[in-house]
Amino acid sequence: MREQLMSSTLDAISRGQKWEYLVMTVAAHESLADARRRLVEHAEYGQWELQRSVHYRDGARRYWMRRRVMRVASTLQTV
Repeated sequence: MREQLMSSTLDAISRGQKWEYLVMTVAAHESLADARRRLVEHAEYGQWELQRSVHYRDGARRYWMRRRVMRVASTLQTV
């Protein structure tokens, strides 16, 4: 199972919001239960949501997950 983290600021993809994308690729020989477990872990603990899933003819699967990028302003005062 391969995971690839991407960030995007394209308006066409993110509809004006800034999103972070996680693409998970699961080979045909890997179990569906393991892939599902990883998706649930990312959704529950990392606040990811499933955007798209594709099942290829050779049995491989690819999942696109996304979450909003939260910009945090520094509260430290510099002297």
